[in-house]
Amino acid sequence: MRIEGATALVTGANRGLGKAFVEELLARGAAKVYATARDVSTVTDPRVTPLALDITDPESVAAAARAAADVDLLINNAGIATGASVLGDEEGLRREMETNFFGPVRVTRLFAPVLAANGGGAVVNMLSVLSWLALPTTGGYSAAKSAAWAATNAQRMSLAEQGTTVTAVHVGYLDTEMAAHVDGPKVAPDKLAAQVLDAVEAGEPEVLGDDRSRMVKAALSGDLRDLYGSLG
Repeated sequence: MRIEGATALVTGANRGLGKAFVEELLARGAAKVYATARDVSTVTDPRVTPLALDITDPESVAAAARAAADVDLLINNAGIATGASVLGDEEGLRREMETNFFGPVRVTRLFAPVLAANGGGAVVNMLSVLSWLALPTTGGYSAAKSAAWAATNAQRMSLAEQGTTVTAVHVGYLDTEMAAHVDGPKVAPDKLAAQVLDAVEAGEPEVLGDDRSRMVKAALSGDLRDLYGSLG
């Protein structure tokens, strides 16, 4: 689909990658951008349409779908990272699943009829290299993103008949607040946003946003011990 003239909705649009998506959409000539956040007062760009949205609240998502009935590009960007371990407190795991899995699944389900009514359009799901790789400190996040990856693949098949493309985005660390504690190479949010929108315009099903995501995906077909050296 063409970004120029499109009507887009970005979840978690008030900072980080979400804000970068908004900037790139506007630069490419999107006709309208709904910038969503739980606290809509944090969306201050006069060029966008602020919209309150809590992706963990079904009523909030339904209200957003009614208010933004002209959307033809949905970018599921909102997410959290609690550091929950799969051996730790279940509350953290549930927060990860509710925000990183059930949230975007819910948003896509309720916006699918909107996209169909507007000609099909496209969905972008922000995933992670941790969809494929788990660390002790990312167990909950990895589990939720892995589930979201599976859901994305199912959505792609299910929505194809209505003309909606679905693009999965995998990347390692982004240079945002969420990864501020991490040392090592990071991808600039504006660079990733540009890659993703290029893929949307080309109808690509997947974006591997950095060397780390490309390396890990390639390693999945090999011996698991090569990916997890600690297995011995």
